[in-house]
Amino acid sequence: MFVVGIAGGSGSGKTTFAKKVLQRVEPFKEVGILHQDSYYLPSPPPNLRVHGESNFDHPDAFDWPLLRDHLMKLKTGQSVDVPVYDYKISRRTAETVTMGPCKAVLMEGIFALWDVIIRDYFDIKIFLHVEADIRFIRRLHRDVRERGRTLDGIIRQYYDTVRPMHHEFLDPTRQYADIIVGEETDIAADILGAKILQLLKSDHEGLFS
Repeated sequence: MFVVGIAGGSGSGKTTFAKKVLQRVEPFKEVGILHQDSYYLPSPPPNLRVHGESNFDHPDAFDWPLLRDHLMKLKTGQSVDVPVYDYKISRRTAETVTMGPCKAVLMEGIFALWDVIIRDYFDIKIFLHVEADIRFIRRLHRDVRERGRTLDGIIRQYYDTVRPMHHEFLDPTRQYADIIVGEETDIAADILGAKILQLLKSDHEGLFS
């Protein structure tokens, strides 16, 4: 099973890029997107609070054991029950969504390349490198429109946690990427989609040869 890791800062377009790749392999239904945000801890760790607010941009905010377990199972052809995260209440819900078995998985998240065990599961590692002002504006529009956040809250969170955590923890993971992609992602999506299609077609042909 083919696994791709897609990392990048908040607002860099990770989900959009993964969906572009998925569109290019649409004839095959065995390709899934795994969102790292689904693996936030059930409740934010109290030791990560900054100015009384939870720090969702620190690596320790994620449930790494569960994510490792699920990726291992997907890699070996099993299905998993992926948690559902509610951005409006900043909590994991009691619901899950079944994923798999898959022929290929695109895992996207800010710290997709952080954990050494998870990095070893990836056949290709991608980092989306987008300038900070573009990422901030995208995040601003998204969080107001989709997540019910206020302008003041978004700006405060950006300066308190998003920006410093990006510099301290996230940007250094760029060194692990096989491919670094800029703001224009169409060509990279074409290339990655073609690679996945080639592998999927080979698997299907092998079944009937």
